[in-house]
Amino acid sequence: MTRLSTKTIGASALTLSLGLSLMCSTAAQAAPSGTVAFLMPDQASTRYEQHDFPGFKAEMAKLCPNCKVLYQNANADVATQQQQFNSVISQGAKVIVLDPVDSTAAASLVHLAQSQGIKVIAYDRPVPSTPADYYVSFDNEGIGRAIAQSLVAHLKEKGVPTTKGGVLQVNGSPTDAAAGLIKNGIHSGLQGSGYKTLAEYDTPDWAPPKAQQWVSGQVTRFGSQIVGVVAANDGTGGGAVAAFKAAGVNPVPPVTGNDATLAGLQLIVAGDEYNTILKPSEIVAAAAAKVAVGFLSGQAPKAQTTLFNTPSQLFTPTVVTAKNIKTDVVDKGIVSAKDLCTDRYAEGCKALGISN
Repeated sequence: MTRLSTKTIGASALTLSLGLSLMCSTAAQAAPSGTVAFLMPDQASTRYEQHDFPGFKAEMAKLCPNCKVLYQNANADVATQQQQFNSVISQGAKVIVLDPVDSTAAASLVHLAQSQGIKVIAYDRPVPSTPADYYVSFDNEGIGRAIAQSLVAHLKEKGVPTTKGGVLQVNGSPTDAAAGLIKNGIHSGLQGSGYKTLAEYDTPDWAPPKAQQWVSGQVTRFGSQIVGVVAANDGTGGGAVAAFKAAGVNPVPPVTGNDATLAGLQLIVAGDEYNTILKPSEIVAAAAAKVAVGFLSGQAPKAQTTLFNTPSQLFTPTVVTAKNIKTDVVDKGIVSAKDLCTDRYAEGCKALGISN
């Protein structure tokens, strides 16, 4: 019988020990743990509660079942978001996904976190003055350009002369850097179209009632000179539509949107909103979760591009009109016909070939 020497046994034990250590180390890297915070800006848009957070939470559960996820919504209040930011730090957050109420004020939050070794992922809205550790979003400037170009193409297809009048531009919140990017994109999309901009408005807090109030004033001011409205999201677009209807304007000039909210999609079905932007929030939320887990694992995520000196990942959105709402939204299961085609929208759905 072969006998093993003490040296051989010791070497084998050492090898086994090192192997187990390596396996444990690899397992630890593969299954990180830690606290991650997801801080959203407002409740004026339903997307954060209905899509962004559920998408983020679901992806975190898959990628990091041992992680703890904290969620807060600041309801458009800068001071509230500051308190929530401090609170998640005190609860041990190692990564904070931040969609800022005020992109300028958020600079101090980024500084605070980074001074304590906490990673910050800017989400949807960038922080231009202070680089976060990463930025995840749809291409906001591309969104503005796409909705404006889509509207221009529609007006020209309908034979609306450039000499007849012009368009209104309803932007998002002046404190939101993403709104600023959308605004720049709209300017780019309208440039050279021949349609002049009659008036332009930055909507505080993205609030639809404020957009409606402003558009009402412009309807009184310009009347039939308004050939279209480039609104930066479905909320402000819905406010614009409501203003025209309240003024008895029929038909309503084509109005743009963004976010593909259920309300916005129903306005398209009804023929009251011309387009919106399909950008499933779950896509960006899942990407943010992957970046967060990467940071927890000590692996800096690779950037596709750089925006505001921040490593960034930007997704390309899809323009939705009545022509493709069935194929790109309903048929793909993003919104069900049952939810879309309720009550007064049933007839419009039928006309578009959408069966409930």
